[in-house]
Amino acid sequence: MVTALHPTRGTVLTVVVDGARPLTPDAVAVVTTVCGRAEDLGGAAVIVLHVTGVPGPGWTAGLTTELVGRWEQALRRLERVPAAVIALATGDCGGPALDALLAADHRIAAGPVRLVLAADGGLAWPGMALHRLARHAPGAAAVRRAALFGGALESADAVALDLVHEMSDDPRAALAAAIGRASAVSGTELAVRRQLALDAPTVGYDEALGTHLAACDRALRVTAST
Repeated sequence: MVTALHPTRGTVLTVVVDGARPLTPDAVAVVTTVCGRAEDLGGAAVIVLHVTGVPGPGWTAGLTTELVGRWEQALRRLERVPAAVIALATGDCGGPALDALLAADHRIAAGPVRLVLAADGGLAWPGMALHRLARHAPGAAAVRRAALFGGALESADAVALDLVHEMSDDPRAALAAAIGRASAVSGTELAVRRQLALDAPTVGYDEALGTHLAACDRALRVTAST
């Protein structure tokens, strides 16, 4: 599934996720490794995910709940990593490719794409992609249909629901621009704000206030030190 892992341009770490390939322990290890490298760089890295492909017939053969759980833990770590995570999607994206896409901070489509909820036994696979889609686009009819019966979200729906943040006929330029923006900020500070935003739907104001004040104090200290 993951076919490449290599640092480029100094602090840009690149992972290729092919949704047409089976999920393996090695794939989990690669995502975990790139997160570890980003953590070691102390906020000075950007992670780029190249995602494409959908599972074929019989794609769940050989899967175990343990392996799926380890994959989900790796994605959760990716969602919390102290680095901006940028995804570049090409063509149809389903299975692990869709999982990785939805875990990214900024999602770019290289022309028209389809977000495919892979099916198993005629029903959508009940992995965490369902959770992420519902969190990103609560109440959307297109998401409900895909969640119940599998199928695809076309480009227009993906953009309208903010599941894809930009479509580009020049994806290399769009990716370079996104990397440039991300490289200008601290990945550690970005991770703090990302977590505050992720917690907001489930954490009440009074409970959240202390965490936000602590983040404000941290930001003031960082500004003063520079």
